[in-house]
Amino acid sequence: MSASRRVSSRLSSRVASDAASFLNPVELIDYTRLIALEVGAGRYPYVEYEEEDRWHQRLYRDQRVDLWLISWLPSQGAQLHDHGGSSGAFTVIGGQLSEAVHQPGLAGARSLREFERAEGSSVGFGSHYVHDVRNLGELPAVSVHAYSPPLTSMTFYDLDDRGQLARLRSFATEDPEPSVDLDRLVTSAA
Repeated sequence: MSASRRVSSRLSSRVASDAASFLNPVELIDYTRLIALEVGAGRYPYVEYEEEDRWHQRLYRDQRVDLWLISWLPSQGAQLHDHGGSSGAFTVIGGQLSEAVHQPGLAGARSLREFERAEGSSVGFGSHYVHDVRNLGELPAVSVHAYSPPLTSMTFYDLDDRGQLARLRSFATEDPEPSVDLDRLVTSAA
């Protein structure tokens, strides 16, 4: 049995056996890796790229998990954000992404830790994770993201002068790429 079939079988049996429980970050990594293999094999041939904003497409959603395919042109990124209490994971399918992860308890510029996420790399995170993901490379990137429980809200942040999180806006959303003009919020709050 292939690795992708073992992962698929394990996830399917777990989903079927306990619809009320949620997936943990390790299981979400397995799930995003499985879908990354399927995307690479051509099962989802409709990846698009948009000049204005990141393109995204929901691939699956049930009461336990939410799965998204996202494309990133060079210089596209997300504002520092959380996932409203959901755990999550992402796998880079093509290109490279940069991730700034907030490190609670550290002051100043040290409160953000930078990571390069190359093609094939995966990241899993718990419900209190705050990060900013962006494409700082010269080539487009594609990634698959999973959230459990499915997304219901997000909060966007900036860093204050001490490197602590300053909340910009929280709102209900089922979309990891919500339309929100954070620049206007920051300007109007100043």
